[in-house]
Amino acid sequence: MQDAPDLDSRPLTGLERAEWLDRMAEITVENGHFAVLGRRHIASYIDHGGTLLVTFETVEGTRALSEREEPLGWQMVRDHGWSHLCLMAQGDTWFRDRDVYDYVDRLIDEAFFEDFERVVFYGAGPCGYAAAAYSVAAPGASVIAVQPQATLDPEFAEWDDRFVEMRRTDFTERYGYAPAMVDAAIEMFLIYDPHEQLDAMHAALFQGDNVERLRLRNMGGAIQGDLIGMGLIAPLLAAAGDGVLDRELFYELMRARRDHVPYLRRLLARAEERGRLRLAWRVCRNVAARLSAPRFARRMERLDAMLGETA
Repeated sequence: MQDAPDLDSRPLTGLERAEWLDRMAEITVENGHFAVLGRRHIASYIDHGGTLLVTFETVEGTRALSEREEPLGWQMVRDHGWSHLCLMAQGDTWFRDRDVYDYVDRLIDEAFFEDFERVVFYGAGPCGYAAAAYSVAAPGASVIAVQPQATLDPEFAEWDDRFVEMRRTDFTERYGYAPAMVDAAIEMFLIYDPHEQLDAMHAALFQGDNVERLRLRNMGGAIQGDLIGMGLIAPLLAAAGDGVLDRELFYELMRARRDHVPYLRRLLARAEERGRLRLAWRVCRNVAARLSAPRFARRMERLDAMLGETA
């Protein structure tokens, strides 16, 4: 392993967008390589250890979700001595860009991925689609995809009306249909809330024997933010990089939901929407007893009155 790269001498926080991109490029060049891929994509590679994490991110998401305003993988470089390749988009592009295809093609031609003992691909939403689609570049990799789309090609997914502006985008050429591209992965962990109908429909298109569907009921439509809020992204990535992530470990980690107030609020709301007021009361009682949650205590009192008795 090489000496640990210096990722902290020049913070990325509080900068204007152009300055942020320039500083990220400077730090990356000193520790690996940086490439501009057309008008809307960049590639940032930190060269360090024998495990490679490949993340797909957006500039906006990276800056909003990280206190350091840095790519997800940089903490894995610090804590675990991994190498990290970040493919980053300006906006939601699903990474459907020939400059990105050509860049990944070059990495394949140079046998870049073959230099690593383990490779892990990660992304969420449009970036989850990309993590699955581009994982074909590194056969035998592990993939963690949070709420990924399988494709936005109307031939397969005309029922998804969330991204109508992408319907003219070609999802048929290189790295196109994610469920087919992920066949080469040793394993794909597909994380989604089955109550989110469109996410569940995309999840159903991933049919390979290597696909492990990990259902997080009542987590809603922005699961990645909750995973970050609970501090679970790094443990998930670390387990995948060590080759020990499985269903049992995943749900053991997800026990953190019991103390995650945004999740508990959604659980309460769903119980009330279904008219299950006794269940809602029990949720409130449990949360109020364990956490400092006056909102749940007040709601329990109102439910008492609605039920006509002290539950």
